[in-house]
Amino acid sequence: MAIALASPYDRDILDLAVPALAGLAAGPLVSLVDTAFVGQLGAVPLAALGINASLFSMTFVIFNFLAYGTTPRVGKAVGNDDRAEAGRVVMRALTLAVGVGAVALVVLQLLARPALALMGAGEELMAPALSYLRIRALAGPAVLLITASHGAFRGYQDTRTPMIVTLGFNVVNAGLDPILIFVFDWGLAGAAAATAIGQWVGALTFLFLLLKARRKALGIKLQLPALQALVPFLKVGRDLFLRTASLVGTMTLATAMAARVGVTAVAAHQVAAQLWMFLAVLVDALAVAAQALVSKHLGAGGRGTARRVSNRLLQWGLGVGVALGLGFWALRPVLPGFFADDPETVEALRTVYLFVVVLQPLNGLVFVGDGIYMGAEEFPYLAKAMIGTALAAAVVLLLVNPMGWGLTGVWGGITALMVGRLGTLAGPYARRTLFAEASS
Repeated sequence: MAIALASPYDRDILDLAVPALAGLAAGPLVSLVDTAFVGQLGAVPLAALGINASLFSMTFVIFNFLAYGTTPRVGKAVGNDDRAEAGRVVMRALTLAVGVGAVALVVLQLLARPALALMGAGEELMAPALSYLRIRALAGPAVLLITASHGAFRGYQDTRTPMIVTLGFNVVNAGLDPILIFVFDWGLAGAAAATAIGQWVGALTFLFLLLKARRKALGIKLQLPALQALVPFLKVGRDLFLRTASLVGTMTLATAMAARVGVTAVAAHQVAAQLWMFLAVLVDALAVAAQALVSKHLGAGGRGTARRVSNRLLQWGLGVGVALGLGFWALRPVLPGFFADDPETVEALRTVYLFVVVLQPLNGLVFVGDGIYMGAEEFPYLAKAMIGTALAAAVVLLLVNPMGWGLTGVWGGITALMVGRLGTLAGPYARRTLFAEASS
């Protein structure tokens, strides 16, 4: 524990980051568990799962502003001892989550086939991919309710409750997967049903805690917000929406390019992407700590303290990233065969394994950097920087097929995205203008 005692900020970082880890792991854990079970069915179901995973990311992850936009505003209200305002922010977030989730559900059902075709699902993949999508889409509102609830609890400085709820509904998903996939012989549709049920269990648990069990303590009134009250919230979320949409769009394009390389390529890409995102969650927990701590110190007028804690967070991010990369490399003889039993898929995965390893230190710096900028509420800059970086990475990805780069080219495009993100985050921070802008 020497590292935990090396800085006066380490205790605060750990107190926020460790419980946040399980909460952030929700999506990747669900996908990773599904990938492990579906991988035993063969390359075609795994490829169909991969296409759906990217489609659902594009559809739902872009609404992460329901979490990132809620946290600082609930936190600010709590810091001002205004529980009533905190409760109003929570109700706005939950209302938006239900509304947007319902719209997404309907749109996905109506446009399922053309959406999958756009993602590169050919004749061989369309039927299994379609069956998965129609079932999984039923959990659309649940996904966004979980997202908003995470943001609310973080604002209340509580990362332990989301951790417990997340572990609970992931246990439900993991327990139902083998039963529905193999015992009931539902195959890929069984994986979709297990995930949807687990997510609804999580969403309903969060609603019970926020609107029933802890409602009075949190200052939440059971009153739907007026429509005009949602407008400022949506404006706040606009920049985060654009930022996340650009990121997810790039990752979605990567999957589409892999699908055009072939079934084996997209199956291997699905495994590599899920492993990469799962490992990224470990440093994203530090981003949650960064958002909370930076906003706290800037709110108190401590720009110097905000800078010092940010420096320490970046050290943590780099250290954890390096450790993950080394650990992942040490497991290279085992992991490919664990997630796929098709020899061609395993071999294709091995060709891009090094990319996943090298990206871990970059992830550490980039994810923590994102958290620092969010804590400083520099949302417009994050949006502009991400759009520019995503466009540059898209150019690389669109050249994959014309240039014959194959799956290696796909992951070269992802690497270009991360390098670009690091560069745009480093600029204002290195020039020491970030916190000056935040205070203006």
